[in-house]
Amino acid sequence: MNERNEKWMAFRAAFPYTVPIMTGFIFLGTAYGIFMNSLGFGAIYPILMSLLIFAGSMEFVAANLLLTAFSPINALFLTLMVNARHLFYGLSMLDKYKGIGKKKLYMIFGLCDESFSINCTVNVPKDVDKGWFMFFVTMLNHCYWVIGSAIGGLFGSYVTFNTEGLEFVMTALFVVIFIEQWMKEKKHHSALVGLGVSAVSLLVFGGMNFIIPAMLAILGILTVIRKPIEKVEVST
Repeated sequence: MNERNEKWMAFRAAFPYTVPIMTGFIFLGTAYGIFMNSLGFGAIYPILMSLLIFAGSMEFVAANLLLTAFSPINALFLTLMVNARHLFYGLSMLDKYKGIGKKKLYMIFGLCDESFSINCTVNVPKDVDKGWFMFFVTMLNHCYWVIGSAIGGLFGSYVTFNTEGLEFVMTALFVVIFIEQWMKEKKHHSALVGLGVSAVSLLVFGGMNFIIPAMLAILGILTVIRKPIEKVEVST
């Protein structure tokens, strides 16, 4: 099989998994473009920020940072706080990204919650190259976000309805992904740990500060119980 056919097969295999993401990203990306337009920025700003930053919620925060006094230190720490979860995503993807060549550079840049959810859990068909499959998942999700931002940036000035609450579409998207993975897996150890730890962290640290403690606790607990779980799954 030549490389062109290999890529095409990987693209065809990856695309169906990204369709739910496409719906959410184009919708929320459009909301982001409209938001930037409402702040007085031309369409080129949301397009370039989505293309070069691709950080979802951080892009909404960055829009407000552009309107305040320049403070790189504050911007750095704010970015770390908002996107600290990507440190954990990156660590968990180290094995997945082994041996896939230069594609890894773009995939590291383009790693987002949704791409992580797909690439970390999907069973890639045996006749499809895993590296190209994960590459196209990442690229397609990136493209959806840029397209949505472009639509909102270009046509945001024509929007007259109240767009408050549009960001909830991403929450709904995560719920759908979680339910699909729950139905797919026979054992739910990781999901239950994640739900339980997140709930406790939410009660202890509050809605604004629970993500990082929850991530640390989930990582620690799953590391401790990983081998016992693997033994049980092998025995069954």
